[in-house]
Amino acid sequence: MDLPEVPIGRKYVNMTDVTDPARGAPSLLPAVQAPGGTEAGISEEQHERLIAFIELLFFAYRDFTGDPDFVLERYGFGRAHHRVLHFVYRNPGLRVADLLDILKITKQSLGRVLKQLVDEEFIVQKAGKADRRQRLLYTTAKGAKLAERLTELQIARIRDALDFAGPGAEEATRRFLFAMIGHEDRARVGALTRLIAGP
Repeated sequence: MDLPEVPIGRKYVNMTDVTDPARGAPSLLPAVQAPGGTEAGISEEQHERLIAFIELLFFAYRDFTGDPDFVLERYGFGRAHHRVLHFVYRNPGLRVADLLDILKITKQSLGRVLKQLVDEEFIVQKAGKADRRQRLLYTTAKGAKLAERLTELQIARIRDALDFAGPGAEEATRRFLFAMIGHEDRARVGALTRLIAGP
């Protein structure tokens, strides 16, 4: 069953943004708790600093996605549409199977989002030349224009944040974000995002 988008004022929370605990997503902190409520092996001060990072990530993600959310809302799209459009635009001829692997969403969820993008002529599907059963994805001129507009909004926010953070922020931020990705997925993500090396 497809899960709906939940409107929150002018923003949308896509249910595909919600991590399914059954998938076994890794925790940022050790699961075992020491007496007093803090995790084993870290002090109360360290615990509070890590919680502050979690909260900063929440707020940073809220504002990073908030800029394109406002544009997407006009089309009746949500964040899942944005991610599909972004990766198809950046990787012309992307296979549906590869997109599923990138997004880590169900085939049913992707099918719903992709159908809307195809029906409204933001994306086209073409059969593969070597294997006609393959479905290869491309953005239309209309889809490319929207993808570029959304990217420009997020580039502006990242550029301003890096400038505010000062010298060395770009490399430190890249290393931090790369390290947040599961170890087993870093090489693939590095290749996909055009990063030559990780931390």
